[in-house]
Amino acid sequence: MAIAPAGWRPADNELSGKTILVTGANDGIGRAVAIACARVGAEVLLLGRDEAALETVYDAIVAERLPTPGLIPFDLRQTSIDAYDALANALSEDGIKLDGLLHNASVLGERRALAQTSLESWQEVMQINITAIFLMTRSLMPLLEAAPSSSVVLTSSGVGRRGKAYWGPYAVSKFATEGFMEVLADELAATSRIRVNSLNPGAVNTKMRRAAYPGESPDSNPLPEALVNQWIFLLGDASEGINGEALSAQ
Repeated sequence: MAIAPAGWRPADNELSGKTILVTGANDGIGRAVAIACARVGAEVLLLGRDEAALETVYDAIVAERLPTPGLIPFDLRQTSIDAYDALANALSEDGIKLDGLLHNASVLGERRALAQTSLESWQEVMQINITAIFLMTRSLMPLLEAAPSSSVVLTSSGVGRRGKAYWGPYAVSKFATEGFMEVLADELAATSRIRVNSLNPGAVNTKMRRAAYPGESPDSNPLPEALVNQWIFLLGDASEGINGEALSAQ
C-alpha cells in the first residue's frame, strides 16, 4: 500500500508543538527524518548508541535555528526492562508527552544461509531489530497515551514482507516487526488515540544498503532526504485514521 497522496508536501509547521522520538537518529534514514521533522516544527528526541554521531545531528539542527532537540545516548542491545523504564521515567519527569515514536534503528547482521548463521549474530539482530522495539514501546506507552494523538511508525523492509534467501535474521526480524505492528495496532484500535503503522523505505542510498549490495551503484537509489515526507506524513496529523497498515515509501 502506498502512503501519502501524490504530491503531498508538509506545511512549514506540520509538526509544530509535537515531540517525536527517533531511534537510530545518528545516521541514514533516522538522521534524515529527524532533521526533516525539526524543519517542520517538531522537537526531536535523538536516540542512538553513537553519542558523537548524535551530536553531529544535534549540531545540524541547532545550526538551522530549529527547535532544540533532545540527545539520548542509549544502547538498544540492553536487555533489561529497567533501562527502558528508566528512560521513560526520565522523559516523564521532564514533562514530555510523545506525539510520535519512530522505531528506525536496525542492524543487518550476517547475510548467509540460516544453517550457517551464528547464534551471536542471530541474537544481536533480534535484540536490536525487534526485542528493543517491544521493550521501548512498552515503557513509552504512558507517554504516547498522554499526547492528544500519537503515531508509532516502524521502519520495515521488503524482505520482511517476502522472504529472501541469505537475508537470515534480518529478514526474520522484519517479519516480526510487521507482526508486532499488526498486533499493537489491533490492540489499540478501539481503546486509544495511538495509531501504529510500518513503512518500507525500499532501496535507499544508505550505509546499510551499500553493505548489503556492495556491487550496486549507490547513485541508482534515492538518498534518504528524498523520501522524508513519507515519514512526516505518518508522524503528523495528516495520517489520522491510518492504522495497522504496511506502507511503502516508494
